[in-house]
Amino acid sequence: MHKTSKIYVAGHLGLVGSAISKSLRERGYTNVIGRSIGELDLKDRAAVDEFFALEQPEYVFLAAAKVGGIAANNTYRGEFIFDNLSIQNNIIDAAYRHRVKKLLFLGSTCIYPRNAPQPMPEDCLLTSPLEYTNEPYAIAKIAGIKLCESYNIQYGTNFIAVMPTNLYGPNDNFDLEKSHVLPAMIRKIHLAKALNEGDWATLATDFAKRPVDGVDGNNRAAILEKLGKYGITPSRVELWGTGKPMREFLWSEDMADACVYVMERVDWVDLSAAKAEKRNCHINIGTGREVSTGDLARLVAARIGYKGELFFNTDKPDGTMRKLTDPSKIHSLGWHHSIEIEEGVEKLYNWYLQ
Repeated sequence: MHKTSKIYVAGHLGLVGSAISKSLRERGYTNVIGRSIGELDLKDRAAVDEFFALEQPEYVFLAAAKVGGIAANNTYRGEFIFDNLSIQNNIIDAAYRHRVKKLLFLGSTCIYPRNAPQPMPEDCLLTSPLEYTNEPYAIAKIAGIKLCESYNIQYGTNFIAVMPTNLYGPNDNFDLEKSHVLPAMIRKIHLAKALNEGDWATLATDFAKRPVDGVDGNNRAAILEKLGKYGITPSRVELWGTGKPMREFLWSEDMADACVYVMERVDWVDLSAAKAEKRNCHINIGTGREVSTGDLARLVAARIGYKGELFFNTDKPDGTMRKLTDPSKIHSLGWHHSIEIEEGVEKLYNWYLQ
């Protein structure tokens, strides 16, 4: 990429997209564009095609997706598969038809089987059944990998797929129903501490900034009702599962750095040249390190200063018990992460407060 190349970041306001846009600008790229959902519905094929015809981007980061935690994935199964397939199909096909020089597609390590070997290498894709709770989302992301792969083989495109582990960072989603595990923990424990200490100013401020089910910071009774709905009481906070699942976490700005690194230095032919069958050329992006959800909750509670009980509701699903990436491929390409989970929790909670 040249510093003046037109670069489209799809999902530029989200967790990863905003970090990619920031990383590009910090590196001196001067022609980075994006469109909000109000400006461009990526599920609308005609609208996406019109955008590509008008803007003619040279490079594309496909970071737009419908994402969420275990509850959202298991509840909104139809939306998760349909919306993600629509977004991917529209952008990848438009990139091909409008002769984009290179596209980077962001997937997820949930593409791997529930009982995948640990750590999970790229070659274990499609070797056994997926985790049920996020199967629709995983299938959509697998389809995205195969769409990139197939267009590269048939049409000679340069579309690369990267599979990040669990991401967290600035502009994360802290919705109590739909967020991923770490931001959900941070917000729930933050609210539990305030409730435990009778700190209504903090509760009112939090609900005012991020209303819960339409409840803002003006009604104490309604706030209490919503806190109870999400397992937050004066003496304890409820978290899903046993606390035993192991999870790997990657700071979103590290992920953005990896994405730009790959876009600048790696082509699909580099990844596929040694393969007789051009498959599993995607790249895991992770730390290769893991922590149990229970230890993560205790780390968050210690940082926030919460003294109440952490109650793990074993009637709720754990999801996959272990999901550790094998980052050997990205390491061989010369990239390594820089932010460890302890520093990341500190940085994310400070961002949340600000």
